[in-house]
Amino acid sequence: MRIHYFLTAIAVSLTLATSASGAEIQRMDPPFWYTGMKNHELQVMFYGKGIAESGFSMKDYAGVTVKEVAKVGNPNYLFVYLDISSEARPGTLVFRFKEGRKTAEKTFELKPRNTKAGAMGFSTKDVLYLIMPDRFANGDPSNDTWESFPVNRESGGAHHGGDLKGIKDHLGYINDLGVTAIWLNPVQYNRSNASHGYSISDYYMIDPRLGSNEEYCGMIDEAHKRGIKVVMDMIFNHSGSTHWWIEDIPDDSWFNQNDFARKLSERQKQAAAQPQQPRQGQGQPGGFQRGRFNEGLTTTTHYKWVLMDPHAPQSEKDILLDGWFSGGMPDLNQRNPHLATYLIQNSIWWIEYARIDGVRMDTYPYADYDFMVRWCDEIEAEYPDFNIVGEGWYPRNSAAGWWQRGSAVNLHDSHLKTVMDFDLTFTTKREIKKESNTSEGSEAGLFKMYEVITQDFLFPDPNHVLTFLDNHDIERFMDPGDPAWKLKQGLAFLLTTRGIPQIYYGTEIAMAGRSALRADFPGGWKEDAANAFTKEGRDAFQNECWDFASKLLNWRRTSKPVTEGKLIHYTPDNQTKCYVYARTDGRNTVLVMLNGSDEEKQVNMGRFKEVVKDYSKGKDAVTGQIVDLTAPVNIPARGVYVLDLE
Repeated sequence: MRIHYFLTAIAVSLTLATSASGAEIQRMDPPFWYTGMKNHELQVMFYGKGIAESGFSMKDYAGVTVKEVAKVGNPNYLFVYLDISSEARPGTLVFRFKEGRKTAEKTFELKPRNTKAGAMGFSTKDVLYLIMPDRFANGDPSNDTWESFPVNRESGGAHHGGDLKGIKDHLGYINDLGVTAIWLNPVQYNRSNASHGYSISDYYMIDPRLGSNEEYCGMIDEAHKRGIKVVMDMIFNHSGSTHWWIEDIPDDSWFNQNDFARKLSERQKQAAAQPQQPRQGQGQPGGFQRGRFNEGLTTTTHYKWVLMDPHAPQSEKDILLDGWFSGGMPDLNQRNPHLATYLIQNSIWWIEYARIDGVRMDTYPYADYDFMVRWCDEIEAEYPDFNIVGEGWYPRNSAAGWWQRGSAVNLHDSHLKTVMDFDLTFTTKREIKKESNTSEGSEAGLFKMYEVITQDFLFPDPNHVLTFLDNHDIERFMDPGDPAWKLKQGLAFLLTTRGIPQIYYGTEIAMAGRSALRADFPGGWKEDAANAFTKEGRDAFQNECWDFASKLLNWRRTSKPVTEGKLIHYTPDNQTKCYVYARTDGRNTVLVMLNGSDEEKQVNMGRFKEVVKDYSKGKDAVTGQIVDLTAPVNIPARGVYVLDLE
């Protein structure tokens, strides 16, 4: 069995003291734990040949007792539940496994709570910068190849060599840009050539092609020193086909459609016995192929509406939840109590160990609903300031609002604090270049964006929605040949309307088109012809876009009306075609004016007296221009003002 690949990375954290004979423990998860946690129960999963057939005991340790020793269908696994009371102190637990006269001992460290900065959560005061680690910057070429998977920058799906050191090396760029948090696509080990990171092979290990667990913590420490938070991408709906569980499945209920998981396991074992050829392209290791091998597998329908549809049959809900996301992503059964606890503890372990500040949970509606409620509750109990955003890809906010904590129409509260606003994303992308037309029956352009915001009554908390122009799953906001005004209006709207904004790496330099969806950031590789991390390495158009984004982002950091205030917006009228809204915290006001026309427009300010009040002028946050508010305001064609009122 090919279990060796994860042991090297874990060994630095996990002390093993084994006698010359007795049970051979190949793995303990978690590798260590902490005293002083609010939840006193700890599950320790042991893996080793026939481990469940050994007699288990623990050396006496003050404040720690064994609550349960649980066996599952596979005798190679044993789940031990401990009670770590508030009286327990940091130290080393000793676990004993006895087989006849032979005894093996394993040590397990209890650490003191981590006192480093972290677990701060993210809020409307933040702007998240989404990075695909493999595509941002290659700081350490020595980790480019792992298990014979080559770097191939010519292939869109293969690994390109970006890593954690590349991100760490460019924290200065990220800070100068003005964002306050980074969200990285998954950094956990993916034992395949897929570069996206969503096929996890080991939940406790950073992908060696990105770096080590220690390098991940080090990058976070450096980010925190600069006031930059870090959000971790997690996936609990499915694992990758190369997860080590597939090689030796713990129990018949570990995966949904577990028989197919066993079929996949046998297929990969047979392939592993064959002579290995150098891996090329995007293929999966172990000989996994789509096609006839998938016969009999039910994949999910992706019809996420059935979960809230009062008329949906249970059979359709079951297919959504228990169907595999794809043939290469085995669907985890979170109804299995041991697996559920394993996943929850894994989240808490990363928060405490690495001091991440938030989680973005992938494919949120696809996992067991009750499990996700429990997951939210247990994280919040340990870390009250923490924030989680769940990915729910709904084109209308009626569904997104149903998922948010406190929804009046969801009788079984999700307890999920933050949801994603795909409705606003798709509308902005589709409408922003159209001329705003607000005559009845032909609304378009900025009016459609306004219309989405008017539906905020569907959200229990419209400030805790993640807003974005694009991300790693959808086309870039900018298309080839688009004018700079499109990005300026899009960013101005994103950064001043309600919600928690997220910017995708490269948007600040107007990376455009489908080909740039997951493209390398120019300058992240020493062989790149241009280096867009520097002003000198950007062309005039890129600098125009970057300068606008950076000035607006850095201004937003200190703008309390935008980060803490109330939104008041006015219906775009058919005459001016302008969308005007204010953000106010009761003491200061920001006025935003977007011209949705290809012509210069003159706007009479009398209509906005309610928010303008006695202010006589406004200073534009980007240009510094002073705008007189006592007279009609002229807005250039497709122009934008973000005015601090004075």
